Amino acid sequence: MDGPARQRALSASLLRSDDAADATHLADDYRLLAHDLARARTLLPDSRTREYLEAAYARAHATLHRGAWHIGSELLTLFRDEIPAVVRSLRPYIIWSTTIFALAALAGYALVHRYPELIALFASPDLIATVERGKLWTEGLLNIVPSSVLSVQILSRNISVSLFAYCAGFLFGLGTLYILGLNGLMLGAVFAFVSRHGLGGPLASFIVAHGCVELSVLCLSGAAGAAVGEALVRPTHAGRIESFRIAALRSGKLLIACVALLVGCGLIEGYVSPNPGVALWARLGVGVGYWLFMLALLSGRLFGRRAAHPR
Repeated sequence: MDGPARQRALSASLLRSDDAADATHLADDYRLLAHDLARARTLLPDSRTREYLEAAYARAHATLHRGAWHIGSELLTLFRDEIPAVVRSLRPYIIWSTTIFALAALAGYALVHRYPELIALFASPDLIATVERGKLWTEGLLNIVPSSVLSVQILSRNISVSLFAYCAGFLFGLGTLYILGLNGLMLGAVFAFVSRHGLGGPLASFIVAHGCVELSVLCLSGAAGAAVGEALVRPTHAGRIESFRIAALRSGKLLIACVALLVGCGLIEGYVSPNPGVALWARLGVGVGYWLFMLALLSGRLFGRRAAHPR
């Protein structure tokens, strides 16, 4: 049996039941495939046959030597080791994403502070009318929508925005630049507008409990998307498609942590932020504490990971 035919037989054996006969047959095919690969490396080192057999051998090796899968240990490895490694590799993108968002927010604030009529570009007529009456649109939210429903609505919206910020990076990074810039402009413009009506303090009090992590997650999602966009612009592997696949699989792990953090943001924004009975010092404590929790999660220290020391 030639190499490709043996690979097809091996692939078929992988789809069978996990009894002793199938395991023995798989092990025999694995040894024969290794023999074919050794001959191909000697006789046809630069051929597609050698590449095909190497890929087949790698898949068979992974199938035979994989251990038992435990969801608890896999999640622990993900949050303790893999996600912190992704964050470290994305550090330049995180810095640039945060800088772009901050500059856009400053630009939006300066623009509306100088030309207040431009707030119509960033806010709805109802929001503008409410602020002009001396009230925030966040007042009385719990009288209209229960906290549980509000949390679910906010959670789904925030996750959608983060996923969109990540997927927008697939447009060679330009989509991420647009999302970060637009959200930064809107935030700065709204703050400038409410500050002109003496409502800057109440708005900051409403945002501080959940906004520290929520805005950080937006920048993290944008950074992950930007890394995928750069892999398309400047592929570092065999081809553009392969570079895109590797970058997407690697940076996509960060989105799992982002979604988990946004669940907490949704709960805070549903139960703490709109509640007028929560004092400002408590809101500050929740916001700063949750932000520190985010840092511990992304660094792996929350699960006992320690920084490596050189020998």
